[in-house]
Amino acid sequence: MRWNRQVVGVAIAAMVCGGVAGAPSQALGSSGTEQCDPASVSNAALAKGGPVREPDLGQIAQDLPASAKGQAKPGFTTTVPVYFHVITDGSIGAVTTAQIQAQIDVLNNTFAGGEGGDNSGFSFTLAAVTRSDNAQWFYANPTSLGERRMKQALHTGGPGDLNWYSTTAGDYLGWAYLPDIVTKPGQAYLDGVVVDWESMLGTSTTYEDRYDQGETGTHEVGHWLNLEHTFYRGCSAKGDFVADTPAEKTPTSGCPAGKDTCKAPGLDPIHNYMDYSYDSCYTQFTPGQSQRMADAWLLYRD
Repeated sequence: MRWNRQVVGVAIAAMVCGGVAGAPSQALGSSGTEQCDPASVSNAALAKGGPVREPDLGQIAQDLPASAKGQAKPGFTTTVPVYFHVITDGSIGAVTTAQIQAQIDVLNNTFAGGEGGDNSGFSFTLAAVTRSDNAQWFYANPTSLGERRMKQALHTGGPGDLNWYSTTAGDYLGWAYLPDIVTKPGQAYLDGVVVDWESMLGTSTTYEDRYDQGETGTHEVGHWLNLEHTFYRGCSAKGDFVADTPAEKTPTSGCPAGKDTCKAPGLDPIHNYMDYSYDSCYTQFTPGQSQRMADAWLLYRD
């Protein structure tokens, strides 16, 4: 079974931006998502017939408190244990141990600046793998009963442990909760990332030449570490709360060289892992993003 993500995505975009996003009864968190920003739901990739990247779950991003900024000093490093939960519908989605390790390798390469970006200081190690054959969980959308049951059953460890759920990611490529979810009474079990298994290296041709190099995972883990989209708040001065990511009004699809949607200096950061570009276009986190992730780690996860 595969969802028609394009048709469903249009309906979700209309619903989310009709005034209900951010309502606690409906939206428990965000993949670092905007407060009812249509671009985060019905984005350029959707217009080209591609998948809807992420949902808006209503978790509103905030700048870090002044007291938390700069707490991570130069040379910051930490290793994050990854609990990888493989959910299947029969044999569908049954990623192999080798494919899981390849995904961990992608995280280590991208967060270490292996494609040309800043070395964030974060590394990842596979702590354990669980396997569950459960169709309700496999096709679950965010904030659904299926998501809640899956995470209540499988979530492992504390705030510093990354729980990765390999499913269809419902109608999306993935989603993740910002780290302050761990401070919400009764919601810490939701913490983690949900990623479409077909975005992992060597698993499928569904997203071939678009989202097939494992970097959807990099994007979602960026949210888990408190990064916002580079196009968050468009051309506004604070944008994504990171000074060295140029302002960007709209999410990117593909790899359009020279894209420039704001009057502020700098072309759109189409190569940044926190845009919506194709995996082949991604190359970097910036030093400012590394600082924000490390400071957020010390505040929420250490």
